[in-house]
Amino acid sequence: MSDETPLEPDCAKVLDNLYLFLDNEMEEATWDDVHAHIADCGPCLSEFDLERMVKELVARSCAERAPEPLRQRVMYSIRSVQVEIHKTRE
Repeated sequence: MSDETPLEPDCAKVLDNLYLFLDNEMEEATWDDVHAHIADCGPCLSEFDLERMVKELVARSCAERAPEPLRQRVMYSIRSVQVEIHKTRE
């Protein structure tokens, strides 16, 4: 949370595990506890919504394919660096 107010112990625990919750990477009982807390806690719900939106935006951005000229320039740069590394090892 961005404000300076101290977090309740339950809120701190929930926010520490927010990404595990979003990714469904926690035990079912713990997931149920976090879900119930978020449903009842406005500040945690706001933080959850923000993090969910950021995660969705990143996922959409990662799914887009770079334009071919950009991909070619990047691949050329990578190959140039590989050649330089190879030359310095000889």
